[in-house]
Amino acid sequence: NSCNTGPVQCCNDVHQSNSNTANLIHQVFGINIPVTGNVGTQCSPITAVGVGSGAQCSSQPVCCENNHYEGLIVVGCTPININI
Repeated sequence: NSCNTGPVQCCNDVHQSNSNTANLIHQVFGINIPVTGNVGTQCSPITAVGVGSGAQCSSQPVCCENNHYEGLIVVGCTPININI
């Protein structure tokens, strides 16, 4: 229940990489947005201890390739199911 690219992230918002929001993030912060995967904003890691044993993520848990600004923006994200 972990990612090959780092800790599982819980993001308040997840956007498609070709969305207006992702394009705005690219323009404002200069972050390369991959063609595939999603962009998460306002994310925090879910510890391995919490995964599957009561971890609370009211939004979408994701695995992401790159973390910017201490989780404010994460890119290359894939949604996951932590209830296994």
